[in-house]
Amino acid sequence: MASSRGAGVLPPGGPLRSRAGPLALAVLAAGLLYVLWQVADVLLIIFAGVLLALFLRGLADLLGAHSRLSRGWSLAVVLLGLIGVAAGGAWALSGDIAAQVDQLAQDLPRALRSLRETVERYEWGRVLLSLTPEALGSERALAQAPGIVSGTLGTTLGALANLVIVLFVGLYLAAESDLYARGILRLVPPGRRRRAAEVLGALRHTLQWWLIGKVVVMALVGVVTFVGLWLLGVPLALTLGLLAGLFDFIPYVGPVLGFVPAILLALTQDTTLALWVGGLYLLVQSVESYVFTPLVQRRAVTLAPALTITCQVVLAVLFGPLGLLLATPLTAVAVVLVKLIYVEDVLGDRMDVQGARAEDVAA
Repeated sequence: MASSRGAGVLPPGGPLRSRAGPLALAVLAAGLLYVLWQVADVLLIIFAGVLLALFLRGLADLLGAHSRLSRGWSLAVVLLGLIGVAAGGAWALSGDIAAQVDQLAQDLPRALRSLRETVERYEWGRVLLSLTPEALGSERALAQAPGIVSGTLGTTLGALANLVIVLFVGLYLAAESDLYARGILRLVPPGRRRRAAEVLGALRHTLQWWLIGKVVVMALVGVVTFVGLWLLGVPLALTLGLLAGLFDFIPYVGPVLGFVPAILLALTQDTTLALWVGGLYLLVQSVESYVFTPLVQRRAVTLAPALTITCQVVLAVLFGPLGLLLATPLTAVAVVLVKLIYVEDVLGDRMDVQGARAEDVAA
């Protein structure tokens, strides 16, 4: 009888202890997600610094592979070269660009007014303007246009501080990339460090080549757009070409943003000229999509357009312009992680991910 009673007695705290473990993990995970959400903007800025470091390190590695320079000297030469190019370009073009930016800030409101007058000639245009007066017809919107055009990240102290953080994070990470990689690997259990090194190597390879390829494509798009607009006789061709190249960093959305100022200015000159400008942008984007990008980004991850656009919309809604700016590289990171950690490690299917070698990262 006593034995039966003893058999029915549960160990003290047994069920509570068995439930406390998963509950504690759930609370810890929820707390971690909350903290990450609160510092998401800071993490995005740090990620931008990581991208800068990978770009600098990638150029330094390319230089070191084709010269006898050490990694440190290769990075120093790359930094001096980039500073020299930026300073030389600013000295040579600052006057023209500054004048053209001021002119653009004055011409765009006039172009918007001209567009409104043209649209008002048609019944559908008047209906559209009556539905969206603030967006298309109000003087308030036109008055804000110069500030929108001329505004940059450097117009606020906060943006300047963010830029300084990105620069310092990028420089320090580029100078001592192996040190930080080894530190990350030390946080992984010893039995999984080789796999973690493969994942880090794949991420570094993907982001480096995506960045280098993207910068090359941006330069090509900017130059071709400038030459085309100059040949067509569009005013402010240099500034419009520069804007087209800069906006091209954002896939799909950026080219549209770079196209709008040019087409508006062309409309102030002549409708036929606006059609030629539209044809030029279609040609540039077609050449970029089918020639430039496939050639220079063969070693980077391939991102599906629908996936990229979806991530751009989501991150833009959640984090604003910075989220939109970094949406594509973050999507590339997510794709590599899903392929390596979930598809390969969990499902057991082999994926061909370039750069996934443990030798790429010092263990």
